Amino acid sequence: MKSLDSEKVIKKIFEEIERGKGEMISTAQELVRIPSVVGKELEAQKFIEGKLKEMPLKVDTFEAKLEDLINHETYIQVPYPSKNRPNVVAVLEGSPQSKSLIINGHVDVVSPEPVDRWTFNPWGGEIRDGKLYGRGAFDMKGGVIANLFALKAILKSGFKPKGKLIWESVVEEEAGGGAGALACFFRGYKADGMFIPEPSSERVWVQHSGILYFRVRVAGKTAHAALSHTGVNAIGKMNKIYDALIALDEKRAKEHPYPLLEKASGGRSCNLNIGTYRAGDWASSVAGMAEMECRVGFIPGEKGNDVKKEVEETIARVAQADPWLREHSPAVEWYGWHTEPWVQDEHHPFVQAFLKSAKPVLGKEPEIRGFTGGLDTRFGPYFGTPGFVFGPKGDRFHGPDEYVEIESVHTVTRVLAKFVIDWCGWEAL
Repeated sequence: MKSLDSEKVIKKIFEEIERGKGEMISTAQELVRIPSVVGKELEAQKFIEGKLKEMPLKVDTFEAKLEDLINHETYIQVPYPSKNRPNVVAVLEGSPQSKSLIINGHVDVVSPEPVDRWTFNPWGGEIRDGKLYGRGAFDMKGGVIANLFALKAILKSGFKPKGKLIWESVVEEEAGGGAGALACFFRGYKADGMFIPEPSSERVWVQHSGILYFRVRVAGKTAHAALSHTGVNAIGKMNKIYDALIALDEKRAKEHPYPLLEKASGGRSCNLNIGTYRAGDWASSVAGMAEMECRVGFIPGEKGNDVKKEVEETIARVAQADPWLREHSPAVEWYGWHTEPWVQDEHHPFVQAFLKSAKPVLGKEPEIRGFTGGLDTRFGPYFGTPGFVFGPKGDRFHGPDEYVEIESVHTVTRVLAKFVIDWCGWEAL
């Protein structure tokens, strides 16, 4: 076996991936059928742990130590405890003289609600026309399965990476990643590069937007509906702020072009989204309170503090123009997600090595893009680990009838397995 060259090694691994395709599909269905909404990932992680323990791997299952994380500038406070929400990490030790690699994926998913908008059972794992449907199929259980079966095929073929390989299944990505990918770095899992098969539709993502969450609260003056003329309706006052934020969203989109992000989102580099709007508590009372929760994205080159100032000044101008709001100032609270833009130099040797490795499998070099959401790759620069995203095709993540294309999961499995060999080198088991 020592006489084999890398091309023959990869050929043997690809043959093993082909033999295991049926098992890959059924395992993907099993994983999609396990509800793992962020905060409730335990059952899915036990499933992954079981699969890893079938292989000759050192498996580390651990819960995040929040006291180690809370002072890190990237940590995002969440309402979930770390107990019963483990990360699962498998390690193949390798030569320090060879390059190391982290293969990472998250099992947490967002809620499938409203379920009545789905044609398919969100936890059914149903396959139709080559597409696997279900919450998390695309974001990103299909990618986790590609990670799993790339590693499995390498080992079953009788090989292992020459450099150290760290395989991670993490929690909490959807809520910020603190107890997941960040906790793995704090536990000492670092490498020469980090690969994450998020749902990139076989494109390489090397950037993501900055993200900030904020709340706006407005007080009104309650009164009985029969005397509503004596009250001040918080809804009407908040509507003025709503309109101003919508106008700010349009203004920012025009003033902050960014081609890589525009390609990813269909034309917008940044968005200000009003996600929730709550007001009042009784139909027969003038609303005494209104609250909106919002998310604002911003491009590389902008700073979070400058974006905060722009939002706050917009709200302040509305308040100054309204006698009630001038005397009862709207409250702005920044909470939850807070991340600066992440940028990975596309000319970095790690990215360039992947583009070269992937081209023969795909028949072309994958396209470079950015992403207008957040990614766990953003933690890497704090720990000297470059990273990128390359994952399968699909559609409707975070929406009804989410699906991943099965053939694309198979393709990503092959691309990843080859890259492990090309990047880390190989040796016989």
